[in-house]
Amino acid sequence: MKRWLALVVFLVGLVGPVSAADKILQNLNQEGVALQGYDPVAFFTVGGPVKGQAQFSSDYRGAKYWFHSAKNKATFDANPAKYEPQFGGYCAYGVGRKALVDIKIDAWQIVDGRLLMQKNQSIRDDFNEDPAGNLKKADGNWPALVEKKGK
Repeated sequence: MKRWLALVVFLVGLVGPVSAADKILQNLNQEGVALQGYDPVAFFTVGGPVKGQAQFSSDYRGAKYWFHSAKNKATFDANPAKYEPQFGGYCAYGVGRKALVDIKIDAWQIVDGRLLMQKNQSIRDDFNEDPAGNLKKADGNWPALVEKKGK
């Protein structure tokens, strides 16, 4: 029994406790696909949502991303942090209010080079009344949401 307990203590010491930095929180569909299957790169290059295809797929931080083309997949793979949606793809305004809210794909925006998704266009308008303040709130609330709800 003492050996078993010592082994468990040793292994926990190696692995360490799971922290918020280790947890992931993503707004995914039933297949584990982010952004409802839309291409994250297209928001930056085309200026709007373009449906991705499963044949052009990448995995990043616990999510599958689908792309419209091999070129967009390669662009994402070269710098995924630049193109992934902020706040796990949840509504940025909702995160600013400590809530995880689903999004409408056409209620998106890029603020300070960051892809933000919103619940709907009306909520996007509310967010844009004070984008810097709302983004600051969301950034501040996100770690606690990940700690509480992440895996």
